Amino acid sequence: MLLDLANILGRILTIFPLLLGATLFMGKRSIGEVPIFDFLIFVTLASVSGADLADPSVSHIYTAFAIVAIGFFQKAVAMIVLKRRRLGKIITFEPTVVIKNGQLLIDNLKSIQYTIDNVFQLLRQKDVFDINDVLLGIIEANGDLSIQKKPEKSAPSMEDLGIKKKNSGLSYPVIIEGIMQEEILKELNITKEILRTRLHNEGIVRIESIFLCMMNDEGKLNLAYTRKDEKYQRIQH
Repeated sequence: MLLDLANILGRILTIFPLLLGATLFMGKRSIGEVPIFDFLIFVTLASVSGADLADPSVSHIYTAFAIVAIGFFQKAVAMIVLKRRRLGKIITFEPTVVIKNGQLLIDNLKSIQYTIDNVFQLLRQKDVFDINDVLLGIIEANGDLSIQKKPEKSAPSMEDLGIKKKNSGLSYPVIIEGIMQEEILKELNITKEILRTRLHNEGIVRIESIFLCMMNDEGKLNLAYTRKDEKYQRIQH
């Protein structure tokens, strides 16, 4: 029996990379609204359970072991991806910009195997019937479309009524897991030295302690830390 259980475990560990590769090859459209790895977990659990129910000769012990092993495997991968962002980018899809300033980015559409009709359908589901109203459109990792309308087409907010100057509402990840994102800093026309000075003024001792640092159009920083006690409070005079 132990040999059979080891065989089942080996199959689980070898079949998932194959399923993952096939799903990545098929593109975002193949998984619908579910994150890719969770999609594979659900499909596999359904197949294991279905085989057990449909075939009386299948031992319940092996089915139960397979389900438990798949559950632990999913938990382990989720924890690793949380700590290793690069791995997470490899085993899943990245957000893809498909609309910018009302224009479709055809090459990006082709790279994720989406058609123009797919995009227009997703826009209609967002109550957008004119692509010229869209400032930015992004196909997310789960295949859904996120949009930001142009300022003149957006519903007015409290800030739009004269309280504050209006901005695009975008924030950019300038630091991820303690690493400065040089491409984003270059696009924002900000040097590492300027960012370090800003962080020092915010009371940050070590950049490595920052899990995520977002900067909006007004230059305001939003910080999240790997540990709550990494940020010291500045002395009040």
